[in-house]
Amino acid sequence: MNTSVRSLVAALVLCAAPSLAAAQEPVVSTPEATRGVSLTVYNGNFGVVREERGIPLRQGRNLVRFEGVAQHVDPTSIALKSLTAPGAVSVREQNYQYDLVSPAALLEKSVGKTVRYVTITAQGERLVVVEGTLLSAPSSGGVVVRTADGRIVLNPHGMVEVAEVAAGLVSRPSLLWTLDVSQAGEHATQVSYITGGIGWKADYVAVVREDESRVDLTGWVTLDNRSGATYRDARLQLMAGDVRRIQDAYPVVAQEAVRVTAAPPPPPAPAFAQEAFFEYHLYTLDGTTTVADNETKQMNLLSATDVGVSRRLVFDVAAPWWVWRSRRPGDGTSTTGDRLGIVLELRNSRENRMGMPLPAGKVRVYKGDRTGNLQFVGEDRVDHTPRDETVRLYIGDAFDVVGERRVMEQRQISAREHELTVQVVIRNHKDSATQVAVVEHLQGDWTMVRSSHRFEKKDATTIEFPLAVPPGGEVTVSYTYRWKH
Repeated sequence: MNTSVRSLVAALVLCAAPSLAAAQEPVVSTPEATRGVSLTVYNGNFGVVREERGIPLRQGRNLVRFEGVAQHVDPTSIALKSLTAPGAVSVREQNYQYDLVSPAALLEKSVGKTVRYVTITAQGERLVVVEGTLLSAPSSGGVVVRTADGRIVLNPHGMVEVAEVAAGLVSRPSLLWTLDVSQAGEHATQVSYITGGIGWKADYVAVVREDESRVDLTGWVTLDNRSGATYRDARLQLMAGDVRRIQDAYPVVAQEAVRVTAAPPPPPAPAFAQEAFFEYHLYTLDGTTTVADNETKQMNLLSATDVGVSRRLVFDVAAPWWVWRSRRPGDGTSTTGDRLGIVLELRNSRENRMGMPLPAGKVRVYKGDRTGNLQFVGEDRVDHTPRDETVRLYIGDAFDVVGERRVMEQRQISAREHELTVQVVIRNHKDSATQVAVVEHLQGDWTMVRSSHRFEKKDATTIEFPLAVPPGGEVTVSYTYRWKH
């Protein structure tokens, strides 16, 4: 064979290589061959899956079907590497196959092919009702079958039999790879990808002691898996923080588990260890767990007992002029009455028996009554809270303490300067004294002219009057300030 002929043969072999690979029976890797799974779940309803499997590969071109990936996988995020021989395996082509086998899909793919409708008699005899060519599937409005003698049968009844599973249908979501392999043998491989449809949130239960100066706090992780895959014996980590993503390829609506509010269970030992990671916080489960598809799982995040807490009532109804407020007949247009908000405050510090960075979540608060039964007294949502920050919970409105705010006088001093006189009355109908914070929002470039009580300046436009209101009594705060615009 001369040189030109050899070159031509070599060129033909190279050109035929992809088609030869395509003609191969693929090596099938199933979830049952998994050697280990690592799963990191984020607040944004997505997760990173890392799965290790052993895959036998021969040198050269290989076709591999990797079955059992998450149904909501982002195909652009998939990474494959060989742990046995790094650099010896490269992906030439990748296909994500998610057209799953189902009765509707089988009929849809069988249009133009022979189908058979059968029934089973009371005596157990198999009876063929209709056999012919399927002209229309249910998705087109109904089944149409043409028999061998030319009859057209509409929507026949019975069990349907098809000759074969149509090409392209798979039993579970799969990746089909064409791989170039430089070293033969069984490769321990790691496949990593991002999937949607899986997320987590934190839920907290706070039990207030009888004297209301201490609280027992338990934190729970609620993990919701709608990704279309089960992660068995997974090493689980949770990432807390606002991780930015440009676009979710397969957005999935987060579904919050519906749960009945009940008395909190006794707190077990925390199952997660936390660490600072980048500008976020990472919580790692001790041991492994199975996260099943279409499952909501709860695990203990933290337990803190005898935590110091303070309770105060806040009266804050002074809104900017553009906020519309409803009035009842007979009310003064410059008078606003309202109840006082109940606010619990606790310091997230080690000195206060806490100190773990708290992921964002809902806090449900309970307190025992005279018989010892825990009663639900309110809830609030907290943002991601670092160590040594204060957690503030607005859990409801006071029943027996009310406030009323009146604008007593307003004058225009000049074209740009105004003067406002405000009076706030707090009435306490309880049999015990109570501490109240009256919060006022001032306008523009302001100066206090006179005030009946001392106040604390919270920011450029907010002041706060701390008051002690006696049992069955009331306290009146009045002040006058000038402001420029």
